[in-house]
Amino acid sequence: MSDPMRPRASLRTAVVWEVLKDALEARVKATGRESLDVLDTGGGSGNFAVPVARLGHRVTVVDPSPNALFALERRAAEAGVADRVQGVQGDAHGLFDVAERGGYDVVLCHGVLEYVDDPAEGVRNAVEALRPSGVLSLLAAGLGGAVLARALAGHFTEARRALTDPAGRWGEGDPVPRRFTAEQLTGLVSEAGVHVGAVHGVRVFADLVPGVLVDTEPGALEALLKLEAAAAELPSFHSVATQLHVLGEKQERGEERDET
Repeated sequence: MSDPMRPRASLRTAVVWEVLKDALEARVKATGRESLDVLDTGGGSGNFAVPVARLGHRVTVVDPSPNALFALERRAAEAGVADRVQGVQGDAHGLFDVAERGGYDVVLCHGVLEYVDDPAEGVRNAVEALRPSGVLSLLAAGLGGAVLARALAGHFTEARRALTDPAGRWGEGDPVPRRFTAEQLTGLVSEAGVHVGAVHGVRVFADLVPGVLVDTEPGALEALLKLEAAAAELPSFHSVATQLHVLGEKQERGEERDET
């Protein structure tokens, strides 16, 4: 995936990027510090890490792929933020072998839960990496978007299988190991001690619209971006989104007890 700041790639990233920028700005005001410590688990080649570093924040990227981390290093250097981006090899299961527990103002957990053996553990580790009142940005594959895409492609049996499969997979050839509903994701986040602030549907329309239409019709890209932004927070569209984004704040232990 390209940089979120590039127009064409923004079809896939615009909603999350705008929400994340606002969250970072709010956290800066809350902490009184201009530069935050951000952890990007599964951050790969820096699709979000580098733009976050461009805003002046320090970003640690944890990813199991050496090739992705090499690409991250190159991208950060090209963007002039090599001094604010650190890449370390690791995964969500052994996160605290390479990252500091309770050491980050913001944690990004994007495209991770689909691939870990235990999604609940992945969320718990992400939350434990946060400082008190820190922000969690969680992005994962949505079940409804996959079902709709398979059905519109004429693969009705695969669509039905995804709908009924516990992991949301449409078949043996499905490249995504696991998908989630909004209720499943918010449940995982809440159980880990995070107050859910917002849920967004991501790529509600972008994956269904022919690319040639977006590339050739004047104003189509901008109009589609505005449509995605307008639909993102509407619960009625969460069930058909390709991805689901959950934004939340880590609760104090006293707050958790008060809610029980």
